[in-house]
Amino acid sequence: MNAHNVESKKHSYVFGPVPSRRLGRSLGVDLVPFKTCSYDCIYCQLGETTNKTVEIKKTIPLDDVVDQIKAKLKFKPDYITLSGSGEPTLCAQISELISDIKSFTDVPVAILTNGSLFWQPQVRKSLLMADLVIPSLDAGSSEIFEYINRPQKSITFDNMLRGLIDFRKEFKAQLWLEILLLAGVNTTEVQVAKLREAVLAISPDRVQINTVTRPPAQEFAQRVPQAQLEEIAKKIYDKAEVIADYRHVHDQSDFLVLCDDVLTLLKRRPCSIEDISAGLGIHKNEVIKYIEELSSKGKIESKRQNQKTYYSASNETE
Repeated sequence: MNAHNVESKKHSYVFGPVPSRRLGRSLGVDLVPFKTCSYDCIYCQLGETTNKTVEIKKTIPLDDVVDQIKAKLKFKPDYITLSGSGEPTLCAQISELISDIKSFTDVPVAILTNGSLFWQPQVRKSLLMADLVIPSLDAGSSEIFEYINRPQKSITFDNMLRGLIDFRKEFKAQLWLEILLLAGVNTTEVQVAKLREAVLAISPDRVQINTVTRPPAQEFAQRVPQAQLEEIAKKIYDKAEVIADYRHVHDQSDFLVLCDDVLTLLKRRPCSIEDISAGLGIHKNEVIKYIEELSSKGKIESKRQNQKTYYSASNETE
């Protein structure tokens, strides 16, 4: 066995299943290296993008990933979700992976994507076998698109939007749009109207309205109150729903056990997401779910230091 294969066996590409407010019990599959993305969104929960790129290339040892998925199927997730720590459509093997998954299980395959590369026909084609695709759309104008998403320089708002419209015409399964709203940025009357215009042009099966729920890459990216989210949802689309309220979505016993493990660690010392991941041997994306739950219950606090977010147990849990 060569050195690459030895290393790939050590790396976990599959995490969960973890409870998802959208997808039930979701088995996550991480397809690209950490923070490899075509965007550098100001609200990203994983921090700033370190490799902003549109280069599509092989990023995973396909056989190992398939084996890891098979090993997790005894937990019978509601979805196998291709997403991870960056933009999954940058993985050249995504179509092959979807095909492989469908050869051994009937669990539906979902794709969480920023939708930035759908203007490329090969990217749209690579996702056609999926059961559910959820791209992001955070802006209805070029100015706000550049401000929020900070795309790689070859990506324009018009191309991005055209790609989503074209994909809707070609894709026969479920297409849901996720719109993340930021206070004072894409929540003005003018920007909401432009978002509505873009959504109507795409005509998705569903629109999900979200906002910042964890410390973002940039502190100036501020959350929108629940009541305002509800009002904007009504204006944007008749099939829109707010998904930003995380209460009561994490009630499985195995999830709660690991939540307690994270809290115990944070009672000892402040930790970043990377620290928790390494300390407990769980994937960064899974850590985020536990951080989300503990934050919603007021059990942990966060603090920015040296451009990194650290979490610690709140005084109430001491």
